[in-house]
Amino acid sequence: MNLVAGTDEVGRGALAGPVIAASVILKKEIPGLKDSKKLTEKKRNELSELILENSYFGFGSVSNTEIDEINILKASLLAMKRAILNLPIKPAMVLVDGIYKPDLNIPMKTIIGGDSTEAEISAASIIAKVYRDNLMISYDKKYPIYCFKQNKGYGTQKHLESLKKVGYSEIHRRTFKGVLDK
Repeated sequence: MNLVAGTDEVGRGALAGPVIAASVILKKEIPGLKDSKKLTEKKRNELSELILENSYFGFGSVSNTEIDEINILKASLLAMKRAILNLPIKPAMVLVDGIYKPDLNIPMKTIIGGDSTEAEISAASIIAKVYRDNLMISYDKKYPIYCFKQNKGYGTQKHLESLKKVGYSEIHRRTFKGVLDK
């Protein structure tokens, strides 16, 4: 069995919450995999269940405070590294979406647009997005004024208006433009 893992992250451009990465080794082919951003929420959720049932997977998270300390690029790579290390089995090769790869002693290949061309990266993209979206929906209960249920932490007009009105919460990324702008 050739153990190829795909890894991708989500939440890089958000103003609040962690950056989440996933790493996936598929046990069988799953039809319909593509970049999570090109799927409806319903289809993403359906595929996420199939992926979790038919793969080895690991998640990695980097908090908003860690992001503020090390910057979003380093945080994204750290989340990917954590996701790969959280796989229950060690992959022989890791396909990484983008141009940068995490610092690990495992063979890796970066692929620009890999979340659209490589099933393993698409799968990682999907489960990471569903995981992060659900996390942001749970934060919405604690911080309803920011409308995280709808915007998932991204800088929508309503989110930016709430930041201007009440300031930031403990899950906001304080180094991001828009969070501290008054």
